[in-house]
Amino acid sequence: ADCRFHLKPGIFMEFCKKAAKEKKGNKYFFIIDEINRGNLSKIFGESFTLIDKDHRGESIKLANSDEEYKKFEIPENVYIIGLMNTADRSLAMLDIALQRRFEFLPLKPTFDTKSFKIYQKSLNNDLFNKVIECIVDLNETIAKNSALGEGFCIGHSYFCISKDREKEYEECLKDVKAWLKNVIHYEIIPILRSYCFDDDKT
Repeated sequence: ADCRFHLKPGIFMEFCKKAAKEKKGNKYFFIIDEINRGNLSKIFGESFTLIDKDHRGESIKLANSDEEYKKFEIPENVYIIGLMNTADRSLAMLDIALQRRFEFLPLKPTFDTKSFKIYQKSLNNDLFNKVIECIVDLNETIAKNSALGEGFCIGHSYFCISKDREKEYEECLKDVKAWLKNVIHYEIIPILRSYCFDDDKT
């Protein structure tokens, strides 16, 4: 069979082209979840240099591209946001060259924020309050552990249920004890076991 490959612009190229045509000065945010799962130096290829803020708006010739994209630029109004889980031991951190092109903002569990306190109060459940208190204490222990640290703390999302998902919300509140038991036994404990390399005593 005669197999042929055709070059096709990817999502990022199309995104930058759209942003470059923007006349109103709107900002475009390109969000990459789990950014450290791929080899970004290879993924961005020749355009790797253009990520740098000093080279925004400049164009380069791409070796493998059609005529429309022979000259490619990452406009100044494009913001690349990468999300990554630093607790994932199986993944390499971003290489130094790429780190220089990004600012890093750590995201921590928000048990002590106003919004979570309001949510917690709305549930009005003593058992829920006790569990959260235990998780906060546990996080302090994890953060102080030299082999772990803050990046391994248990997040608040395990204990958040959205009113938008009405059926799930009602089911959880119908039996808070059963809901929390499932979260702890099937989500929290497996994570803790992996942190401790299955050392049950720890």
